[in-house]
Amino acid sequence: MKTVNIEINTIDDVKKFVSTVTKCDYDVDVVSGRYAIDAKSIMGIFSLDLSKPLELRIHSDECDEFLAAIDKYIVN
Repeated sequence: MKTVNIEINTIDDVKKFVSTVTKCDYDVDVVSGRYAIDAKSIMGIFSLDLSKPLELRIHSDECDEFLAAIDKYIVN
């Protein structure tokens, strides 16, 4: 499992992010505080506080292509 922090600020960013995540064969979760949401759920992501960075938990160790695809959302 790999974990990175992401920031998604606009509605368009959420749509593009979810579109990218749905292409993955493995589970990806977005965590905000005590809530863990399936990253493939656009409604779930909209239920989170998007004004703060979110934790992305990728349930695979072979996800370099996916990380490259979402690079613009990753924050340090």
